Amino acid sequence: MTELLKKVSKKSIDHEFYTPYPENYKKGKTKYIIVFGTVMSGLGKGIMSSSLGKLLRFKGFKLAPIKFDGYLNQDAGTLNPFRHGEVFVLDDGTESDMDLGTYERFLDIDISKSNYLTNGKLFNMILNKERKGEYLGRDVQVIPHVTGEIKLFLRTLAMKSESDIVLFEVGGTVGDLENMFCIEAVRQLMYEEGKENVCFIALTYVLEPEFLGEQKSKAAQLGIKNLLSMGIQPDIIACRAHNPVTNKVREKISVYSNVKIENVISLHDVKSIYLIPEMLRQGKIAENVMELLNLKQITSKDSEDKQFMQWTELTETIRKPKHKVVIGMTGKYTSLRDSYASIIKALEHAGAHLNSQVEIKWIETTEIENGKLNVESALRDVDGVIVAPGFGKRGTEGKIMCLKYIREHDIPYLGVCYGMQMAVIEFARNVCGLNGANSTEIEPDTKYPVIDILPEQKKIEGLGGNMRLGGKDVEVKKGTLAYGLYEKKTKIRERFRHRYEVNPKYINKLEEKGMVFSGKHPDYEIMQIMELPGKKYYIGAQFHPEFTSKPLKPNPLYYGLVKAALSAKKSQ
Repeated sequence: MTELLKKVSKKSIDHEFYTPYPENYKKGKTKYIIVFGTVMSGLGKGIMSSSLGKLLRFKGFKLAPIKFDGYLNQDAGTLNPFRHGEVFVLDDGTESDMDLGTYERFLDIDISKSNYLTNGKLFNMILNKERKGEYLGRDVQVIPHVTGEIKLFLRTLAMKSESDIVLFEVGGTVGDLENMFCIEAVRQLMYEEGKENVCFIALTYVLEPEFLGEQKSKAAQLGIKNLLSMGIQPDIIACRAHNPVTNKVREKISVYSNVKIENVISLHDVKSIYLIPEMLRQGKIAENVMELLNLKQITSKDSEDKQFMQWTELTETIRKPKHKVVIGMTGKYTSLRDSYASIIKALEHAGAHLNSQVEIKWIETTEIENGKLNVESALRDVDGVIVAPGFGKRGTEGKIMCLKYIREHDIPYLGVCYGMQMAVIEFARNVCGLNGANSTEIEPDTKYPVIDILPEQKKIEGLGGNMRLGGKDVEVKKGTLAYGLYEKKTKIRERFRHRYEVNPKYINKLEEKGMVFSGKHPDYEIMQIMELPGKKYYIGAQFHPEFTSKPLKPNPLYYGLVKAALSAKKSQ
């Protein structure tokens, strides 16, 4: 052991390189596409990356997407939706950035913690290694150790996923302190893997001030210059803009950045993000990337065209829907739409399959709670309602007031996680006569804790007071609405993110008054789907059905809501 430590120490001292490779790793077997953002954040790097990935999937390539976020949190679990948008939950329980949801939806895959890296997660790995003596003989530095661990993370994903291409999105904007060493790491990756194995794509922004009436490229040029100064020569530049980017502007950016004009593409605003793959296909971006990486198409052209045709059938209904429904979204984060990103997409998926445009009416339940907004006026013109997920007391009484109106006026309803719990509370109060019924999350000393954290549940899930996270099996009761929606399956898998449950002590009382628990834990009395028979559509889920919804396969609960809303509208 001593000789081994001496050997490791001597090697570490004698060389400046720190480039650990996974066992049996072969350079060139996996290609890397790296996507950066310039000028400003929020341009849609994840959407652009996912759309490119979709086109490459049509050509037969296996892809592994990965997102890097510069914050020091180890994951997105503790981030406030107002600051960072929705927390997307992976099947393995990882609480991640919402862009990972975009990757899953576009690429029709399930990904894991191996596809997500933050500075917090990265530094934690490095410090653990340092304490174990794995950097013997060296002071641990950003270069080569932090950059080395980033490269190792990427190569490990390449090996583990057995992918043809790793699609790496560097979060934030070029110039941010938080991602500078990540950019340095991928510069080194190109140096080590060879230029033919790494493609750099920069997303930039073309301004179009209303008072000028023309597009300006200077901000885009300066953003690219910043990237060039860090040793990164982009191969492709995608120009985000409100309107199609003119040839004049594309030429300016091409000359300034040393990128061929055909690789400077317009990525302008469209009605739906699901139209972006068509835009990129017209610009032949996938073919350009394949040429840069010396890749040859795997599937036949007929197979590619068939898959693309299936995709365009979906997008055609998004472009020209025959029907329109209004879905009320009741929640407390309505001022930031990204807080409900997956719900919005799940509604879009369902609407497209029902040839309908789904218009969302945002209803801030805090305003209902404090009397600034009347329930009847808020819900009068909706065809269906989602009572959204959330945590904490604020806005809950507003949700309960909405649920009473929804139940009594038979408006199609879907409750998601907290939204289901609020429906149980409303039913307990107003139908079962349990006045003051509540959740112990909201009122710890409530007389009727119909929603609670139970000691036996903590033991079952091994949570120790933490959240129940990730994909779990749900047993579905035959003959129920849920059973029909899930194509008569008695076992389904959905994703959870919650702490509190329906209290088993009150299940009989709730069922006596007509509530049906149509989904439960396979082995224990933990209720996971609730419904009210005899209504047009009244169902709540303890899980988040939006996390498993895909464009070509909408989640059954959202599909059912939009379908019921359409029927309700037609019957009026």
